[in-house]
Amino acid sequence: MARLYCINTSYWCVSFKSNLFRPPFPLPISSRRLTLLRPTSFFSRLSASLAMYDSKSGPIKEMPLGLDAAMEEEYASQSKLLQEFASISNIDKAWIFKSDGGIGSQAMFSISQANLLANKRRKCIVSAHISQETKGTVSFQWAPFPVEMTGVSTIVPSPSGSKLLVLRNPENESPSKFEIWGSSQLEKEFHIPQSVHGSVYTDGWFEGVSWNSDETLIAYVAEEPSPSKPTFNDLGYKKGGSTDKDCGSWKGQGDWEEDWGETYAGKRQPALFVININSGEVQAVKGIEKSLSVGQVVWAPSTKGACQYLVFVGWSSDTRKLGIKYCYNRPCALYAVRAPLFKSEASGLELKDGSNEDMPVVNLTQHISSAFFPRFSPDGNFLVFLSARSSVDSGAHCATDSLYRIDWPTDVKLWPSAKIVDVIPVVMCADDGCFPGLYFSSVLSNPWLSDGCTMIISSIWGSSQVILSVNVLSGEVLRISPADSNFSWDVLTLDGNNIVAVSSSPVDVPQIKYGCIVEKATKAAAWSWLDVSSSIFKCSEKVKSLLSSLQFSIMKIPVKDVSDGLTKGAGKPFEAIFVSSNSKESDACNPLIVILHGGPHSVSISSFSKSLAFLSSIGYNLLIVNYRGSLGFGEEALQSLPGKVGSQDVNDVLTAIDHVIDKGLASPSKITVLGGSHGGFLTTHLIGQAPDKFVAAAVRNPVCNIALMVGTTDIPDWCYVEAFGSKGKDSFTEAPPAEQLTLFHSKSPVSHLSKVKTPTLFLLGAQDLRVPVSNGLQYARALKEKGVVVKVIVFPNDVHGIERPQSDFESFLNIGVWFRKYCK
Repeated sequence: MARLYCINTSYWCVSFKSNLFRPPFPLPISSRRLTLLRPTSFFSRLSASLAMYDSKSGPIKEMPLGLDAAMEEEYASQSKLLQEFASISNIDKAWIFKSDGGIGSQAMFSISQANLLANKRRKCIVSAHISQETKGTVSFQWAPFPVEMTGVSTIVPSPSGSKLLVLRNPENESPSKFEIWGSSQLEKEFHIPQSVHGSVYTDGWFEGVSWNSDETLIAYVAEEPSPSKPTFNDLGYKKGGSTDKDCGSWKGQGDWEEDWGETYAGKRQPALFVININSGEVQAVKGIEKSLSVGQVVWAPSTKGACQYLVFVGWSSDTRKLGIKYCYNRPCALYAVRAPLFKSEASGLELKDGSNEDMPVVNLTQHISSAFFPRFSPDGNFLVFLSARSSVDSGAHCATDSLYRIDWPTDVKLWPSAKIVDVIPVVMCADDGCFPGLYFSSVLSNPWLSDGCTMIISSIWGSSQVILSVNVLSGEVLRISPADSNFSWDVLTLDGNNIVAVSSSPVDVPQIKYGCIVEKATKAAAWSWLDVSSSIFKCSEKVKSLLSSLQFSIMKIPVKDVSDGLTKGAGKPFEAIFVSSNSKESDACNPLIVILHGGPHSVSISSFSKSLAFLSSIGYNLLIVNYRGSLGFGEEALQSLPGKVGSQDVNDVLTAIDHVIDKGLASPSKITVLGGSHGGFLTTHLIGQAPDKFVAAAVRNPVCNIALMVGTTDIPDWCYVEAFGSKGKDSFTEAPPAEQLTLFHSKSPVSHLSKVKTPTLFLLGAQDLRVPVSNGLQYARALKEKGVVVKVIVFPNDVHGIERPQSDFESFLNIGVWFRKYCK
């Protein structure tokens, strides 16, 4: 007789017989089933209609207006290729653990892959054993399969690597789930109800999850509990509230609470909590002002006595919160506060539980307008942090960073007066080939080499990202990724004094690299970079073949019409990345797409982009312009743009286009332009100011009318700074008078609308708080009314970045088809 057996368990774990492949922790998989990462071939079964699929409403019956049989075939063909690019995985984070036997290391990589059907990103873990058998060689022995981590918000190993926190954020009103895993099993699980706090912040900015040194407490940032709301019934206002089951009453809306704008809509104030992993007890950290939003918490070195302290970043919101996503110009400071005392810790002490009366919250950086990403040295003798004070002081949303050090006093009472040392100041104008200043958006949780004073970081250097070593005592900065490489490099994690990194280019998929210090006869340290074989970035043979036919270079573009009023840095050449075919069958050039980054104080780097690689693979050359005002070229060049948007940046792009035309690399009759946000601002300016230059254009959430945007955006200060210069950074709270609205209009693409004749594709996120959808729609409607060919696609659930897998897929599919239509 056949019998059916059912196993009811909350977790499955994957075990490996070989210690070489054994990950440092069992890998938790939710939904009571084992799911392995689907192979790339899965995506080849998706039809072109998937590009028009909405997860809620199902397939859209009609294809875009004006679709004929030839264009439908174009959609089908490009869709299949785009799926192959979309299936390439990314490495999001990596960790290294020393092996139990002391031989080699264990590596754990968090990878993600677009899941088009679910319209989400699939997250997985893949493990490897690292061994250096001989000097100058390294071996990564990979586990046979990645393992999907369903429903996991973040994972954070403990300092020793013996424990792993797996965090699952709540859906709807369910609790947050904290799981503590050991080397072989789940050791603890705690469910934290909404009455204690809401979702834990895991966004990379407010995010802060930190283990203390003895691995008994975890500090983290989460939404503060929901405030009580008024309750009403048939008699009116009801005192004492009501239970959820009381259907004869309803809860009112309560007070409106301002949030931090784009991507944080509806999120409550970030607050600081500590959980005891032995008891599961959670306490809010007391003494922090309600107006202070907290993030990026770390534990301070242990002090005498039983008290432990936390250092965190605080953003004040006494008046109003402005959008903080991508905006480093929000004033912030480092603060220190006593961690809560739990019952076992408080025994024998006279201190009140959680009291901070004798040690209030201390502002450690009160004389600096910006301080974030705090990191203590391994010996606890000093604290280093990054500062965007040049951004805060000038009003530019992003600018050149600086690095500071605090020599950490052992006496708590001396903390407020601790000396702050300027380790790496802002670079105003670098000599050719020299360090252009710091530009980076994250720091490893443990960035230190064994000397305890050298940090390893990734930073922008011109149009590339490089890896730097920074001695925080001497201030010495060295570029340790190859100086002769135009590729972009990003550090993932450290393996002792060795570095695990990725390297890529616009035409080369990412490759894992292993960096080792090589001592030369001169005693000056150099680095050797070894290739690591991995299937993480596996792509189809067709994609490999297409990429192998491409090449790229970084061009220096001289500034046109240099005036006497320009600073030295603003008069230096800017750069553009040029991607083209390496086999020229005829004298004719491929059609050119001019690609413009947003910001404007951002940068396009020479790394691999699946979307742009797709466009170059279907027969386009790319001119990716880093106009003046971009990051990575010194502060003088960056600050030359505010107050001159719509003119200086437009002229730089036109100069770059003329540069490649003059070199015979582009045909004047086959030029298109693509940009998003400020890149969309430039695109719509270009088709108005140079109406005969472009055969087609595409924009993603473009700024078309600053006068309309200023009253609806989450960053009104951006409108003033970019239009008026730094003098406008304090004016944004006022309702714009007529003369300001006139200037906003003159700086906007809408002022050149009457001259536009270029067919334009608009891709708009309906939930965009940064550049609200009304901006693009107003411009598109006006073009349509004057007879310009316009196509508009609105994504109902997307914000400014349009990053949901289906939306991103549909965006670039339509861009490819749109440009092909007008470049034949």
